Amino acid sequence: MYQLQVSNTIDDFDSWRTAFDKYERVRADGGVRSYRVTRSVDDPTQVYVELDFDDLAHAQQYLPVLQKIWATPQSHSVLRGHGEPQIRETVASRIIEVETAAS
Repeated sequence: MYQLQVSNTIDDFDSWRTAFDKYERVRADGGVRSYRVTRSVDDPTQVYVELDFDDLAHAQQYLPVLQKIWATPQSHSVLRGHGEPQIRETVASRIIEVETAAS
């Protein structure tokens, strides 16, 4: 699994999220399998997006799609800036199961 990670600087989360949600079909068509949106607890103007892809080729092919999205007037209206996208490979993942005491 590969992730394309981007940090964004925004002014208003609700406006940014509305714009982000409009690209759901673009993400699906681009090979995005799932994504996570997180926000800094210390600075709510910092939003992080992590897009999951099955393979490196799809993650790399999505970079120009992301550039096109950022060039739209709507993106300009909700984004103050963004970091350089990074592609990362998942090398380990595990869900930790915690046993609970019986009542």
